[in-house]
Amino acid sequence: MQNVVAINSAASQGIIAAQATTDDMLLESIADGDRTSMHTLYARHNVRVYRFILRIVRDTTIAEDLVSQVFLDVWRTAKQFEGRSQVSTWLLSIARFKALTALRQRRFEDIDQDEVREIADDSDTPETSLERSTTSAILRACVAKLSPAHREIITLIYYHEKSVEEVGQIIGIPQSTVKTRMFYARKHLAELLRGAGVHSLAA
Repeated sequence: MQNVVAINSAASQGIIAAQATTDDMLLESIADGDRTSMHTLYARHNVRVYRFILRIVRDTTIAEDLVSQVFLDVWRTAKQFEGRSQVSTWLLSIARFKALTALRQRRFEDIDQDEVREIADDSDTPETSLERSTTSAILRACVAKLSPAHREIITLIYYHEKSVEEVGQIIGIPQSTVKTRMFYARKHLAELLRGAGVHSLAA
């Protein structure tokens, strides 16, 4: 019984220690070849990176493959991280480059059928339309209608909660350009939401 208690205590301490370790500390250890730190960083950020990539490539298989490539790059280049931005910002910068490269390599961009189904059909009955067109579904559909540049800005700021400065670092553009794109992205999104009958989010 004492052994079980000791094991549980050690496990709890290990979890607490992992949670207390910052991303920068993990990268330092990864640069020294520590695989445990690599697993911790992956567990901490893989879902966020996957969702970010998926919004660009709109293909789950490609997104999953690119996530693996992103963290393989992190393993190989951890020593090159200079700490001038947050680790999460650096990860999304790598992810963005991978995703855009994948898009350029594809001759045709497939339409995301899930998002198409979320857009209400005018031929639906009012009951069916109300059932299908929840606020969140309409919002996702409207974001999907934005231009790639505007969709990227909305995704980074609202879904990934990045600051204007961080968005500029990820995309590689001045903060003033980020603000300008954000203004027009919000304006266009508000128009789309009003057109879809969602006035509460279009204010």
